[in-house]
Amino acid sequence: MPISKSLFTILTRHFSTTRNLSKLPKLPNIPCKYRPQAIEEAQKALTEYLHTTRYLPFTYAEHIAKNSLFSVSILIAKLDFSINDFSRTFQRFLRYHPINEFEFFFESIGLDYSEVNGFLPANKFFFDEDVSILNAACALSAFGFPWNKLGKLYKEEVSIFSKSSEELTHRLCGFKEYGLSNTSVIGICLAFPHVLCGEGELGGEINALFDDLKRVFVDFDLASSIEGNVDAWYEVCRKIRIFYDLGCEKGTVGELMGRNKHVFIEYPEEVLAQKAKYFRRFGIEKEEDVGLLLLESPEILSLDLETPVISVLGFLKYFELNMKELSLVSQTYPYVLGRNKMANLPHVMRALNLHEWFFNKIKNGNHQLLANYVLSDPEEGLDREFRAGLEKIQYSRTPIHNMSKLNFLHGIGFGENALTMKVLSLLHGTSKELQERFDCLLRVGVEFSKLCMMIKTTPKVINQKPETIEKKVNFLCQEMGSSLQYLEIFPAFLCFDLENRIKHRYRFHEWLTEKGFCTRPYSIASIIATSEKNFVARLYGIHPDAPKKWSEYNSRKKSLES
Repeated sequence: MPISKSLFTILTRHFSTTRNLSKLPKLPNIPCKYRPQAIEEAQKALTEYLHTTRYLPFTYAEHIAKNSLFSVSILIAKLDFSINDFSRTFQRFLRYHPINEFEFFFESIGLDYSEVNGFLPANKFFFDEDVSILNAACALSAFGFPWNKLGKLYKEEVSIFSKSSEELTHRLCGFKEYGLSNTSVIGICLAFPHVLCGEGELGGEINALFDDLKRVFVDFDLASSIEGNVDAWYEVCRKIRIFYDLGCEKGTVGELMGRNKHVFIEYPEEVLAQKAKYFRRFGIEKEEDVGLLLLESPEILSLDLETPVISVLGFLKYFELNMKELSLVSQTYPYVLGRNKMANLPHVMRALNLHEWFFNKIKNGNHQLLANYVLSDPEEGLDREFRAGLEKIQYSRTPIHNMSKLNFLHGIGFGENALTMKVLSLLHGTSKELQERFDCLLRVGVEFSKLCMMIKTTPKVINQKPETIEKKVNFLCQEMGSSLQYLEIFPAFLCFDLENRIKHRYRFHEWLTEKGFCTRPYSIASIIATSEKNFVARLYGIHPDAPKKWSEYNSRKKSLES
């Protein structure tokens, strides 16, 4: 039996030696050369079953059967195979073993099989138990949506599939009134599923979005540069969505997008996303400024911002920082100096607390300076102590592990200098773990630049698990009534044991104050960081009976723990 080209393509993808092989049942009951035949016969039998027995229109029955390869394969694996009557065997199986129609449907609309269980409606097996989902899919398909792409809509906006066929058709036809074709409307809806969710007539945000899209596609005629298929339109619309996801206001950027329409044709989505991610890393307050920067200065999209090497002081001088400012940078942030990669520039600037200044420089027309920058000479920014440390790493027992940690430090803005090597020697954990701990401290509210300074003075602050860090920060702010700013003064707070040191001593001091023994305030650092011997001596100075109370307090704690 000849195998259709489209099926052959699907089977080649699934049964090749790629990572998809492990996803599908092995079908050990069927010789390899007969597997394509078995699958095609099973798909035809399933189509016939859904059409004649379950009364689905033939087109939609075929869509479901041909696009649910995993579910079909699971059924095939349950049956004995014979070349001559496998089709009849499969038909007989369906007759006496009804399938969960939603399982096949969800896989067929493009959901990964591993996700299907999470979408199955509870206690429903057949389409006639919940007709709205299938009816919505049929209406969308009738308009021209590719059946196996409907899952994109379902995953992002499930409410679309609770709407009636009439509602969806009316809404889709309303989009066409902007001068758009069926194909372009489909591409837009796949990229912006929320446009199909609104109630009643178009308005507000959706109307603003389509005003922009009309300006780009119709008025500036971007449509004439797009191939007339859904995939091409979807690709362009995904690129446009990047700018709205950055915060660009709908209804205000259509003109700018139209004037720079070549951006959406010439540059792959990956390039737009990478450049957007790069400039977002500067941590500016209004992310929409990143989108506007890329639209207003599209030349940036062609720049290599990953591989060039910079000398931090030379780079700042190149961007017109004066000698007094350069001297202040050298004194305040010595751990950022030396060389680094252009890829790490956003975090270098954040470590220097110059990120907003630099971003505004680029935004105000100085982006070409990025393209033209080169090291002034081969020795610029080189640090001999760093080079010596690098050599030691290469001959160490764990060079890959240590280089990975070093790359983490470069990634957060630390340069190629002796201080960076000193910090590196005190860090414990993998680069991934260090990044998670760093991100945790950012998440709880520590400023990027201040956090880098904390790591420079007390590297061990990121030698513990994120959950431990969070507990200590919560105790500091909520129980002790302090603020995150105190960590800038006393970063070592995060290095002490929470239960046995921080809480234990703090609560004893609280008790002393409540009882009237302690009449003057003590800093958190003096309570926590003092050695046990000096701590007891201070207690005696507070009150002669205090050391005895402390000893009893410790005994009670130990008895409770045992």
